[in-house]
Amino acid sequence: MPRVPGQIDVAKTEAILDAAVEVIGQRGLAAPMAAIARRAGVSKQTVYNHYGCKAELIRALMERRVALITAPLRSPAAEKKPREALEAYARSMLETVINANSYSVMRVIIQGADAMPDIAHEVFEAGPRQARRQLARFLETETRLGRLKVENFDQAAEFFSGMVLGHSQLRALLRLPSDKTREEFDSLAGEAAERFLRAYAP
Repeated sequence: MPRVPGQIDVAKTEAILDAAVEVIGQRGLAAPMAAIARRAGVSKQTVYNHYGCKAELIRALMERRVALITAPLRSPAAEKKPREALEAYARSMLETVINANSYSVMRVIIQGADAMPDIAHEVFEAGPRQARRQLARFLETETRLGRLKVENFDQAAEFFSGMVLGHSQLRALLRLPSDKTREEFDSLAGEAAERFLRAYAP
């Protein structure tokens, strides 16, 4: 059965973003858009039609990553089950640490931050800051519903993220092998959620 135009557009978008992760991760921020287009199997013009410049493309990569990480916070059951939502969110964050490709782009962006500050800014705003904001909004909702007692939502979101990632994020950026198994990461996610809820219990 043939795909409708919207499906084709989504498929091309995903192909471009997947290709960008690979090409930029391998060749750095100076990687030409033409190389990304070739890897994605589309024309260079198609890439520019989707993303007018490299900064927009990088922002889209970060937005997709944040959408995946924060998906547990938007689950219909999240409000009524904050522990499960926070644990799943923690697992999503840790999954990016386990996945080698996810940090390849972050490494080259850090390396090129001085030369391309506009891209570094896009990454921070669309990536870490947006993820923290979404977590802060979730904590605000839970506090309003009486399930948590949080006074500074942004600060609490920062505490939780730091508790979960710890040194694992730095190890990933330095290309050091993980010092934890997947089972240990799962245990860490559960323990972080449990301790966080206890700390902010009403």
